[in-house]
Amino acid sequence: MKTWLKNHAQGSLLLLYIQPGASRSEVAGIHAERLKVKIKAPPREGEANRALIEFVAKCLGISKSRVFLIRGESPRQKDLVAELLPSEVLISLGPQAG
Repeated sequence: MKTWLKNHAQGSLLLLYIQPGASRSEVAGIHAERLKVKIKAPPREGEANRALIEFVAKCLGISKSRVFLIRGESPRQKDLVAELLPSEVLISLGPQAG
């Protein structure tokens, strides 16, 4: 199992490091044992958090209502839960997930 991906009662816990205000949204490898995700949205008034949830849901092929932030409203380190098995998360993200 990857260090950034854990089992959770509702599916998978994704430990993320976010870089808001990027030129485009993308998965960008590993940063300090967290999956690094660049988000195009700026870090103001929750825009980056909303964009992160949308981006992760799109990458995983699920609706954004099945992805939710459980920790990290303002810092760059975020913990998300996705209602998918960890194995499904790895398949969906493919090689871009380190």
